[in-house]
Formats: sequence, structure tokens, C-alpha cells
Amino acid sequence: MSTETLTKPETTPEGTDTTDDDSPKMFHYVKKNKIAESAVMGTHVVALCGEVFPVTKSPKPGSPVCPACKEIYDSLRPGN
Repeated sequence: MSTETLTKPETTPEGTDTTDDDSPKMFHYVKKNKIAESAVMGTHVVALCGEVFPVTKSPKPGSPVCPACKEIYDSLRPGN
């Protein structure tokens, strides 16, 4: 049996689940290097919680963050 050590990926919150006024209900943590590609090319990103969506909005300070993403992010070891 082998074990694997997870390192904390460089992530940034990105939005999904829009409200009626087109603003996201909450933001998710995704790999930072995938954000620009998704925003320009329309490709989908995978959040730490498993949510899959295209990047369409940028978070502002105080924006709500997905509780599952935050819990996973906080549990990862600091690294790269």
C-alpha cells in the first residue's frame, strides 16, 4: 500500500451558480493557471469541491466562498 502527500495547489476563488442579477451566489477555488485559459477559451475548470464550470466572473473582496472548497483548501499542506 502506498500513500500520497497532497500539496496545496495555487488556487483562486472563481464564480459559479449565478443569481437573477447575473452575479454568482458563491465562488469556488480553482487552479490559478487554468483561470485565464477558461476565461479566454471558454473551457471548463474543476473546483476543489468537484464543481465543473467555465470562468465568467472575478471575485471581489468579501465575496461568498464555497464552504466545501474552503474546507479542502484549508486542509491542504502549504506548498508550490
